[in-house]
Amino acid sequence: MMTLEELYQTGRKVVTGSLTFTAEDIIRFARNFDPQPFHVDEEQARHSLFGRLCASGWHTSAGWMQCFLRFWKEEARRLAAEGLHAPKLGPSPGFKELRWLKPVYAGDTITYAVTLLEARIVASRPGWRINTILCEGENQHGEPVIRFESKVIEFA
Repeated sequence: MMTLEELYQTGRKVVTGSLTFTAEDIIRFARNFDPQPFHVDEEQARHSLFGRLCASGWHTSAGWMQCFLRFWKEEARRLAAEGLHAPKLGPSPGFKELRWLKPVYAGDTITYAVTLLEARIVASRPGWRINTILCEGENQHGEPVIRFESKVIEFA
């Protein structure tokens, strides 16, 4: 079985996918998870500091995870077709430095990426590794909209 560090060179950015945020998706997500007026009502959003309907930062974050999981599923299939075993990734013990850098407006397409920053062996857990990854997204104009650093457990 490969390790994440063997699969992806430290410091190399890998695009994981893109997601277009429609007004309907923004409103649906916000009604359930972040019902602030500028996320659920186009008219009220026009009179907010954002000037128009925009996605919740949590929606933008969930989009990163959606694209990453789709990407990872395809990566595992690709590796299996080559006779290789993808690293077993587990949960994240946390993240830090979450930044919503620019609003994501209805109609924006966000392209998400991941960069392996560090991989270390967990001395107290044989076969475990902790990977530090940089998670990012930028809109169709190449402007950064989200950035955070996350830890991911890897099992042998």
